[in-house]
Amino acid sequence: MINTKKRIIRRPDWDTYFMNIADEVATRATCIKRQVGAVIVKDQQILATGYNGEPRGLKHASEVGCLREQLEVPSGTHHELCRGLHAEQNAIIQAARSGANIDGATLYCTYMPCVICAKMIINAGIKKIIFRGYYPDELAVNMLNESQIIVALFVEKYLEEEVQRIELSDQEKLNYKL
Repeated sequence: MINTKKRIIRRPDWDTYFMNIADEVATRATCIKRQVGAVIVKDQQILATGYNGEPRGLKHASEVGCLREQLEVPSGTHHELCRGLHAEQNAIIQAARSGANIDGATLYCTYMPCVICAKMIINAGIKKIIFRGYYPDELAVNMLNESQIIVALFVEKYLEEEVQRIELSDQEKLNYKL
């Protein structure tokens, strides 16, 4: 083998990898106010994803309007005045529908969960939440702190690895002739 020049490759750490996927999942959201994505992971494997929007088969807010917007409901309050489910709720429901065991899993979410989602996360057995953006819900923060779930603000990190490109000699290439 002939060694040639070295180069550096840059790749996301696990948290960055899964948060990038949560960002992509959020692009499917049907909420007209905020797009949120969630990914449930265990042992570096994705078990379920979810985004915020109406239940299956129901009309989207873009078709029927947003009741929260019409009533000028402040963010973080009166969650019941919404046709949609939150991304975290949809991810937990998706895991249940597919039979995935999420006990001990990590939830990656583009926003800090609300109190309703926090209660579901606690009872689902999720042990860690990594989120990017804050959501104004003090009760959710208090309940998650009391539950001993690890809650961490996302920090983007990339790994840099030196790799050496290896070229085969002409004789070695003959071994792989197609």
